[in-house]
Amino acid sequence: MSPKRILFVCTGNSCRSVMAEGLMSRALQQAGLDTVNVESAGVFAMEGMPPTRETLRVLQSVGVDASGHRARTLTIPLIESADLIFTMEQFQLEELLRRAPGAKGKVHLLKPYGLPRPDAEGNPNIPDPIGKPMEVYEVCFGEIRAAVERVAKSLGVRPVSDTFSEGAS
Repeated sequence: MSPKRILFVCTGNSCRSVMAEGLMSRALQQAGLDTVNVESAGVFAMEGMPPTRETLRVLQSVGVDASGHRARTLTIPLIESADLIFTMEQFQLEELLRRAPGAKGKVHLLKPYGLPRPDAEGNPNIPDPIGKPMEVYEVCFGEIRAAVERVAKSLGVRPVSDTFSEGAS
């Protein structure tokens, strides 16, 4: 059964989860899978904050416009309505499960998702780029992009690499 709702979670919902949401939405849209709803939220988001300038820039570099996005706080209804949930860091996964223990089977760390075991070693977290230079955002974006490609592939969205390279400047 393919998921109907995918939720990406980070801390403030102004950088990482926004990148993941934008990339996944675009991949699904280009694959014609408009039945899947992609959303994002932050465990400690400041409701209504726009994405950082750097986040908008890295997304624009692949033709994704997230300028209309506004941060929102992770809620129990959001967790319950999602079929698949991806967090950027272990502490977000733990915080989410603290709030909604019943979500255990559908919550995953994004970075190691879909990797064979040997490759999953190393840091499973995608560190928060907020307040850091553009280069840090670009590295973060690269990690998110690779992980979102694996998620898309697991949902049968192909050819994934074409989806993510079109519109690149």
